[in-house]
Amino acid sequence: MKHIGIMALLLLMTVGAGESTAQTKTDTTKVKSDSITWSKELDGVVIKAQKQLVKQEIDRIGYDVQADEESKTQTVMDMLRKVPMVTVDGQDNILVKGNSSYKIYKNGHYDPSLSKNAMETFKSMPASMVKRIEVITDPGAREDAEGVDAILNIVMVDGSKMQGMTGVISATYNSLNHPNFYGSLTGQIGKLLTSVEYGYGGMSSRETENSTYTDRTYLDTGNRMLSQSDGTNPGSIHYADINASYDIDSLNLLSASFGGYFYKLNVQGDSRTSLSNSSNDILYRFNNHYWMPGYSHHSWNGRLDYEHKTRRKGERLTLSYMLALTRQHSDQENMYTEIVNAPFNYTGSLQTERERFTEHTFQADWLRPLGKGHKLEIGTKYIDRNNNSHNKQDFYGIDLLTNDEFRHTTRVLAAYADYIYNHEKWSARAGLRYEHSYMQGEYPDGKGNTYDKHLNDWVPQASLKYQMTDAQSLKLSYTTSINRPGISYLNPAVVTSPMVVQQGNPNLVSSRTQRISLIYSYILPHLTLQIAPAYNFSSGGISSIQTAKNDIRYNTYDNILRYRRFSIEQYVQWRPFDGTTIVINNNLRYEHNENPNLGYRTFGWSDNFYANLSQKLPWKLLFYAVTYGKVGHSPSGIYYMQHSYYGYYFSLQRSFLKDDRLTVRLGANAPFNKYWTSEAETVNGDYRDYQKSWNRARSFSLSVTWRFGSLKANVKKTEHSIENDDVVGGITKK
Repeated sequence: MKHIGIMALLLLMTVGAGESTAQTKTDTTKVKSDSITWSKELDGVVIKAQKQLVKQEIDRIGYDVQADEESKTQTVMDMLRKVPMVTVDGQDNILVKGNSSYKIYKNGHYDPSLSKNAMETFKSMPASMVKRIEVITDPGAREDAEGVDAILNIVMVDGSKMQGMTGVISATYNSLNHPNFYGSLTGQIGKLLTSVEYGYGGMSSRETENSTYTDRTYLDTGNRMLSQSDGTNPGSIHYADINASYDIDSLNLLSASFGGYFYKLNVQGDSRTSLSNSSNDILYRFNNHYWMPGYSHHSWNGRLDYEHKTRRKGERLTLSYMLALTRQHSDQENMYTEIVNAPFNYTGSLQTERERFTEHTFQADWLRPLGKGHKLEIGTKYIDRNNNSHNKQDFYGIDLLTNDEFRHTTRVLAAYADYIYNHEKWSARAGLRYEHSYMQGEYPDGKGNTYDKHLNDWVPQASLKYQMTDAQSLKLSYTTSINRPGISYLNPAVVTSPMVVQQGNPNLVSSRTQRISLIYSYILPHLTLQIAPAYNFSSGGISSIQTAKNDIRYNTYDNILRYRRFSIEQYVQWRPFDGTTIVINNNLRYEHNENPNLGYRTFGWSDNFYANLSQKLPWKLLFYAVTYGKVGHSPSGIYYMQHSYYGYYFSLQRSFLKDDRLTVRLGANAPFNKYWTSEAETVNGDYRDYQKSWNRARSFSLSVTWRFGSLKANVKKTEHSIENDDVVGGITKK
């Protein structure tokens, strides 16, 4: 019995540190030393272990979605809340490393359509299709100038242990009349592997019901505006993707993909506005019924990659081409009624916007091992990006029609070199990237003069990691990123409404952000702890400019933002008992925004948090309780401060059939709150205001996921491909 206990303990330690879960009622274990082998049958020994969910490498942190029981019926959006360095707010806006500027990869490749519409896609995509979610905390010089200091990589299930054909069907329906559907199928014919997927998400009027109250005082006149609006924006989104790979031979691989998404909304609502003086005498009032008889947005992208590996282990050459297309159409009509003393002489307006985005990208990358622990990667990229916009505004009741056209072209030529080092407990990465950008703006209608700019940017990056023990590591990194303005920021077309006049600024230039961070990780089978202090700073960032005159607001953009942020990201995953897991993920930060020209400042502390409790129950039931939100006041640009919010939900799930192929989940989102409220206020500029919004909260849902078939191998991808995401503002903005 002593030998049995020792061997069981050794086996338990081995499984606990590994990647799989083992339960053995009767097993035969062999221990070999030199030429002697002992064999002993283990009767009645139950060995349990659970996969480690979090793993850190020199440039990334990974979350094992498949090892999380909750992934069987929840969505990718639900899983993102658990990933270190990722936070999701009450409106499902995703932040990575506390920033809204990041790339999204799918299987290690930039996915334009996913990046542009991540929120709705992740809300309808089942987590059961995702193998791992990675936060690439320190992108190399190959990607670093592309507008971000982080990458969110969604690694899909590869099915490498299956045979034949495999697929997944997932459906969800909640009490607010919101259906979600997702289906995928993967198959193989000879050397050709292909996968297709399709998803649909619907939004009802009941679910999108919203209300906003605004109380604003203009400083130059002392007049007070009160506004109340109520509306809905039902609609639907469809997204699809097809991927294929062909193994030419053992050294050459060809892969291709094509996909995108399409959504259409039916935005409509009513608002009531009044303006009074300091004596509460009504100066004017009017009602507005607004709707969008046509609002559609679709984005498609295709990619072709060729990868050649040499006889030298680890050496490869990758040639890539990517095409990205986006089209956005919107028609918004406003009808003004019950007008009393209003300062405008029209009874309504129809605004029509057409935006077109086309981008071609060519890239070559070469990775060369230089010796044990040393690698060098070099490459070059060329981007040809074209934006076109056409804006018309027709005013009812008067003879006035505005018609503006604008075209903007950006061409980027880049080259980079990246050095990678790994030896024993030390890992390092350092690189430098150079980009030459040519930007041109022109007016086909002849209302402005053609202009152009040449910009040159050097972008360094470096990271150093030390593995102190098997469980502890420390990493220091420095990154730089560049953001270029999109067409909605650049477009000079003037859009007029009774109380707002807005236009873009064609003179905007790119901006640069720098980040220094330190990450401490402590990873054990039953406890994972991560603490990551960081400092972000930038000058000349793109920011809105808001002024007011005679009770009318005027909005545009300029390179005036000076931004500073100190943050401490904390992540804890603890399994105190068998079947119990606690996850806490939060980002504590201090932010400071400043416009030095005007002397405006916003600053404050806030903490974005997420906490999850999962518990196994009898009859193979799994119970989850989640809360999330933000504590404190956080600045948004140089004018606004956002207040605290919170949310919570519960779920109960069970799996059926062999290998848990069928999983059913019941969910309750905010069962004790019919509405969520959010608050914000304007603290700088020519006016002060307070805004409060209400959105539907309480809902109950049923989710069903079924996995069928089996497959031998997954669609292969080249290890490198193209990624562009350096644009802020415009139809390419996330």
